[in-house]
Amino acid sequence: MAPAAMSAVQSLKDARPAPYWLDDPGRPGARPALAGDEHCDLLVVGGGYTGLWTALLAKERDPGRDVVLIEARETGWAASGRNGGFCAASLTHGFANGLARWPDELSRLEELGRRNLDEIEESVARYGIDCDFERTGEIDVATEPHQIAELRSASEAAAALGYELPFLDGDQVRAEVDSPTFLAGVADPGGVAMLNPARLAWGLKRACLEAGVRIHEHTSAEELSSRGPGVAVRTPYGRVFARHVALGTNAFPSLVRRVRPYIVPVYDYALMTEPLGAEQLAAIGWRNRQGLSDSANHFHYFRLTADNRILWGGYDIVYHYGSRIARDFHQRPETYRTLAEHFFRCFPQLEGVRFSHTWGGLIDTCSRFSPFFGTAHRGRVGYTAGYTGLGVGASRFGAQVMLDLLGGERTERTGLEMVRTKPLPFPPEPVRWAGIGITQWSLARADAAGGRRNLWLRGMDRIGLGFDS
Repeated sequence: MAPAAMSAVQSLKDARPAPYWLDDPGRPGARPALAGDEHCDLLVVGGGYTGLWTALLAKERDPGRDVVLIEARETGWAASGRNGGFCAASLTHGFANGLARWPDELSRLEELGRRNLDEIEESVARYGIDCDFERTGEIDVATEPHQIAELRSASEAAAALGYELPFLDGDQVRAEVDSPTFLAGVADPGGVAMLNPARLAWGLKRACLEAGVRIHEHTSAEELSSRGPGVAVRTPYGRVFARHVALGTNAFPSLVRRVRPYIVPVYDYALMTEPLGAEQLAAIGWRNRQGLSDSANHFHYFRLTADNRILWGGYDIVYHYGSRIARDFHQRPETYRTLAEHFFRCFPQLEGVRFSHTWGGLIDTCSRFSPFFGTAHRGRVGYTAGYTGLGVGASRFGAQVMLDLLGGERTERTGLEMVRTKPLPFPPEPVRWAGIGITQWSLARADAAGGRRNLWLRGMDRIGLGFDS
């Protein structure tokens, strides 16, 4: 084994195979499971960000509304509690993706996204949610020469629409965070906040309970059916009869079966370092604590925590045949080794740092990489999904859209083309498996070939069907 590879392996030997954020003595206890039948105005299915924001916003809109939330395990245990903690204003999985898909309404989407982030910050303060919220901004960095022109073009396109995403040359970006791999960057100074994702979920849970939401954990939703003027949802020990149901299940199979072809469940992985000392921090700069991501197709995302650890995630994104979901997929040592090698290539000045935690988990993706919305059962069931790893902020917007749709309201949100249209569905197996595999291979080839996209990727671009993390 080469010395660099051996050093990366050694850095992992004491790592705990568990999400860092959830490994917290302040984790709240579970609420009792639902036992028997209940009736309510609104049933929310899913205790992640989408479900929690939906329940809380429903009570803010109408404090007298009777709201029940059910969660199959515990609040925040899945993607909402183990993500990177990047709370972005973007509703479109970044400016470039939004420009490619909704050029005529991108200015409006950006405005709504910035307002949504402001409102998240206000809610965190108003409800006293201790989640280390920092409005740090983010920098997308180029680590290959061909990415420099792509970033400059994105900066210029944003400026043409009146948004400031300043381009940083190599010296400027390395003055912010010092890595020999950084060649340029584009900064989003106010459009991203860093936070502790699990504590945000737990804080929203507390706010929901204080507002009068009834929460039942360890209560899975097994079947949904129309029942008279409302909807019934069967659980292991009872049923919930509701006037309306909001589905926030995201990567997990939707209770509305026709939604399932739009979603692919994939696994994403991350490492967390031990806390850095003052000399180690000085060696890399990073005084302004921005979130960072590189510009490859198989990209990394990384950030500092409140206690000066570095979270380093991304690169591999793994799909299992038949959209399989299993706990065994939450750990993947071969990915951790690759991530560790890449970490020390990015920050060679941190040689000798150890990783304290390794983890992975499920996220949802759709062919447009950003959320879609809709209703079923004659408008009594609402759903949103497809955040593709950028749902910490956008989930609140998704909750607002669901509530608008369930209320039959014509709002600035429901009038958006983004809200009124769906992504292209993924094909059935085995075509789905083969297509994802070819796409992943092609994306890796493009990264290695100066960004040149082969015939397969160009075809995917033309029809609007792709695969991203």
